[in-house]
Amino acid sequence: MDGMALSRRGLIQAGGGLVIAFAAAGPKPAAAWTEKPVALEQVDSFLAIGADGRITVYVGKVDLGTGVRTGFAQIAAEELEVPLDRVAVVEGDTALTPDQGPTYGSLSIQIGGVQLRQAAATARAALVAEAARRVGLPAEALRAESGAVVAPDGRRLAYAELVGGKAFSLAVDPGATIKPPEQRRIVGRPVPRVDIPDKVFGRFRYVHDLKVPGMLHGRAVRPPAMGATAEAVDEASVAGIPGIVKVVHEKGFVGVVAETEWAAIRAQQALKVRWSAWAGLPDQAKLWEHVRATPVGQRQVTSEKGDPAAAIQGAARRLSASYDFAIHTHGSMGPSCAVAEFKDGRLTSWSASQATHNLRKQLAMMLGLPVEQVRCIYLEGAGCYGRNGHEDAAADAALLARAVGRPVRVQWMRAEEHGWDPKGPPTLIDLRAGLDAQGKVVGWESEAYIPKGAGGNVDLVAADLAGLPKESLLSPGNIVHNLAQPYALPAVRTVCHRLETTPFRPSWIRTPGRMQNTYANEAFLDELAAAAGADPIEYRLSVLDDPRGREVLERVARLANWQTRPSPRRDQTGEVLRGRGVTYVKYELVRTYVAGVAEVEVNRRSGDIRVTRFFCAHDCGQVINPDAVKAQIEGNVVSTVSRTLLEELTFDRSTVTSLDWAGYRTIAFPQVPEIVIELIDRPADRPWGAGEPAAAVVPSAVSNAVFDATGVRLRSVPFTPAKVRAALQGA
Repeated sequence: MDGMALSRRGLIQAGGGLVIAFAAAGPKPAAAWTEKPVALEQVDSFLAIGADGRITVYVGKVDLGTGVRTGFAQIAAEELEVPLDRVAVVEGDTALTPDQGPTYGSLSIQIGGVQLRQAAATARAALVAEAARRVGLPAEALRAESGAVVAPDGRRLAYAELVGGKAFSLAVDPGATIKPPEQRRIVGRPVPRVDIPDKVFGRFRYVHDLKVPGMLHGRAVRPPAMGATAEAVDEASVAGIPGIVKVVHEKGFVGVVAETEWAAIRAQQALKVRWSAWAGLPDQAKLWEHVRATPVGQRQVTSEKGDPAAAIQGAARRLSASYDFAIHTHGSMGPSCAVAEFKDGRLTSWSASQATHNLRKQLAMMLGLPVEQVRCIYLEGAGCYGRNGHEDAAADAALLARAVGRPVRVQWMRAEEHGWDPKGPPTLIDLRAGLDAQGKVVGWESEAYIPKGAGGNVDLVAADLAGLPKESLLSPGNIVHNLAQPYALPAVRTVCHRLETTPFRPSWIRTPGRMQNTYANEAFLDELAAAAGADPIEYRLSVLDDPRGREVLERVARLANWQTRPSPRRDQTGEVLRGRGVTYVKYELVRTYVAGVAEVEVNRRSGDIRVTRFFCAHDCGQVINPDAVKAQIEGNVVSTVSRTLLEELTFDRSTVTSLDWAGYRTIAFPQVPEIVIELIDRPADRPWGAGEPAAAVVPSAVSNAVFDATGVRLRSVPFTPAKVRAALQGA
């Protein structure tokens, strides 16, 4: 039956074929393979109503610690008219959930939540229609309420009675009416996150806690140089360790499997391997020369208007600058972990992957299996902010499980996490602009240098080392967003040089590309405002014709008690200098609007920067859970202050050298700024994402604030004390 082609009345006239039997609804045992719809067009792919009336929601997006699990429950409860505590959410299980794309780009609610909402609205309409058929009244006379359909005379037909334990067998109706803002009781209101109590009291079960009957423990033995190969493996070197099951050697992939985790760790450390020499990384001290010298695979024009080159050449004043953004690691607090099991010719993989449907295809390709024979199940890990080592741990576990014929758990160590997870690639951007005699921009040009890529997956370390099939794509793609800037300038040209190679296996890290490009654009625009002798906010407003963009800028100015004046300040003496800086972004130029103001203190003697307060005005359309959105903004600010001031991968010619928290520094509690947030809720609009956009405004806001305080411009992330001292000495 094509439910989308039928009206509700037509459906009833066709025989009321609303439900057919299928397996009882609700979460399935982790290892069970089931037959269940997962197509995006089917209501049953997204939700089921159990015989007890409880709702199970199935989503392909996953909660990486951002709170979207609670948001999905809110959306379903709102549209289905059920209490929130009667909704359970199943995430990222390729056998049970639809493929809604990886959990990235702040798209979980914007795409996944909207799809779920439409399925729930379709289900509610169908439940009301079925109840109307049973009581002999028009559907318009009935209402859904607290898990039941209620007639005007008070008769109630519970959802469990109407469809409990059975399927809807109904296509999602894209025209199904969603609840209007004035009728919503759950969406748009603060709701405590469902996962927090168990996390606070130590009851939450992470992927690291998973145990499977008969499970062994495995570890990969990584080469001392990233491009080295294993020429010989001495299995006898670990023969004396009790509990060793197998040493696995497939070309460059070497691993050990043992009965206990400690035995696997001992064997990982003791196994003697003869590795080839390799020194293929660039000199870190000459990283940006290396980036400029890398062959260009594609030249991508991301915006073009007028003749900026001619306008700049004829301008009353010409300015240019180069901005760079260091290589970053994900630095997850808990190292990656996964469990794999081969049974009856099928592979089941449990991991904290944010892209289980993609991982399924990667594992199938690596192992030469039909994709239907692979099931990937999401279990929460320690966060990731982009594709980190979770997929690689899953690949390690799969190779080792295949070698021993039993389930294998793999947990990375800290040095492996920092050394072998994929990296946020280095970004270099050159900018030029011309100003007229009044300080107005007449032309703008920028050129960015980033790896080529068209999106997709990050190659798996295990597949690469073992010489097994892989996609061989240089990811990440989509990191050109926000290279084009949002202001109404008369002549603009922005170009991206997509490089053939990059020093490390590249991946997305929170706000990929959008952060780096916004950093360069907004800091350089601040340079132009300073050259024009203009207030930074007024300068932006003079070239911004987007009403929502103007609103976030005006609101953040009020929030921060912004005092109108040019930068830098000229009235300070003493060792500690204070300043403020502003930044604006329209995320990807198509969605969430954010304006931020950073207040900083700069110690001119030590070079230390402290961000004391950060103000944020945030417009992501319809807000599902304001508490969750605020938490996301706070997390964005804290983690990006860390990236802006401290974080930088270090390496020699062979491998990563920042293998622990002493080598790869991150923010500490005393360095966390006070964060003040104003949300702009638009309940009649579609929801946009909040997981990334606020991060985009932090580096440039801090850079602009440091300039306001000191009169020197920082153009190289991270803003270390050494760089600050050098800039001050050269001023």
